[in-house]
Amino acid sequence: MKIKSVSGVTLYVKDLNKSAEFYETLGFDKRKDAENTVTIYSNWFWLTLVSAPDEKKEEFKKEASLENRGAGIFLNLSVENVDEFYSEVLAKGLKPSSEPKDWPWGSREFVLRDPDGYKLVIFKKK
Repeated sequence: MKIKSVSGVTLYVKDLNKSAEFYETLGFDKRKDAENTVTIYSNWFWLTLVSAPDEKKEEFKKEASLENRGAGIFLNLSVENVDEFYSEVLAKGLKPSSEPKDWPWGSREFVLRDPDGYKLVIFKKK
């Protein structure tokens, strides 16, 4: 058994438009806009944003209503230059949770939280 690739992630969000705008500000490309969902892309990888208050599927309503949906989850976004990306994020009025830092595991990174608190690790391997 072998997984071919990881293609995308689905995130429940409180305000669909606000979340989509946030990710577009980071450079994601909005390609699908449907009722209660927006799908944005970075190259081949997608994030499907689902309006939590509008979840219709019974088996998912419990997850959609959780207060701390993103606890323990980190989305790692690779960039060419962490410091330049950090400066651009600040210039666009976004507020990272940390400043760029070199880590012993060989990457330079900072953390940015989206409007729902999901943690984005912006990184570059050395």
